[in-house]
Amino acid sequence: MHARIVLAFGTTLMMFASLVAADTKAFDSAATLALMERAADWQLAHLEPVDSVKVMREETRSPRSWQQGAFYVGLTALAQRSKSERFREAILSHGRSQQWRLGERTYHADDHVIGQSYLWASTHGAGPEAIVPARRRLDAILAAPSAADLAAHRETQCWDRWCWCDALFMAPPLWIELSQITEDSRYAEFAHKEWQATQDYLYDRQEHLFYRDSRFFERRDSKGGKLFWSRGNGWVFAGVARVLTLLPKDDPARPAYEALFKEMAAKLRTLQKPDGYWPTSLLAPENAPPESSGTGFFVYGLAWGVKAGLLDRATYEPAVLRGWQALQRAVDADGRLGWVQQVSDRPEQVAQSDTQFYGVGALLLAGSAVLDLAR
Repeated sequence: MHARIVLAFGTTLMMFASLVAADTKAFDSAATLALMERAADWQLAHLEPVDSVKVMREETRSPRSWQQGAFYVGLTALAQRSKSERFREAILSHGRSQQWRLGERTYHADDHVIGQSYLWASTHGAGPEAIVPARRRLDAILAAPSAADLAAHRETQCWDRWCWCDALFMAPPLWIELSQITEDSRYAEFAHKEWQATQDYLYDRQEHLFYRDSRFFERRDSKGGKLFWSRGNGWVFAGVARVLTLLPKDDPARPAYEALFKEMAAKLRTLQKPDGYWPTSLLAPENAPPESSGTGFFVYGLAWGVKAGLLDRATYEPAVLRGWQALQRAVDADGRLGWVQQVSDRPEQVAQSDTQFYGVGALLLAGSAVLDLAR
């Protein structure tokens, strides 16, 4: 009797192991890496805005803008996993051409995101000079922190703080990684304090989603539902994952980020459409077009969370697979990523021909996490 029980248990374990292996094989590592490289090559060959970029075209053209900055963040993830040196060289070349400078606005988080690729470059060939301008900027902010109100609908300079949810991707990873590189805890302490202030203000504790900014607290969609923008929440979800990647396991700030990450993940899993994409307005999936930038950030966060052991594989891996398959369909044969909602602060229409730097950045982050999960 005992032998039969042991045999049955062993058979069950073997079946479970084979199922996990079958699920993992659904992610083709070689094809994933090839898709990432193709998309990155296309974008590097198109550093001027393409015809579909009609909003904030001049800002998109700026090599230190948040649009390009988000792409270079994704490119660091690819450079770390590709056997080709061309992606690392592209990051180093870009940073050197900009003399490692951030954007022009001292406080604005959008002008900080490019610095994340500089910090990566500093440990991958550029040396310590790559962090000097970023450190100088952050020191200036610490010396005179903004006291702006977080309310975006008032006549204030709220944008000098992280008063819109996108900012949680743009700035905090820079502050926290710089804190680790320099061993100066002030940078991380500032980031944790400001993140918590933004979360307390913009996070809907019932829906477990972020409003884009305070102007959207009372806005409703055509059916009277709350308005939660896909890419806005994608910025946050990816930002949490990037922060958690940087924080040591015993960091006292870590539990709060983990709790937020798990809450958002549980909600986001329920909002994915059958086609694998997330709707541009997260609570209004009806007739929603494909959208690849928000989807890319969600796939990145979910795949990273499974690999990190924060999310249950059986529960979340199917969503990762559906999302990654959707992103694969959005990439043309030449590497051009489509279905990227253009620059905005709310859900809007999307066309297959729409592309943008930050969409490719999201794709590369998603692909990097899928690769790690498959391995």
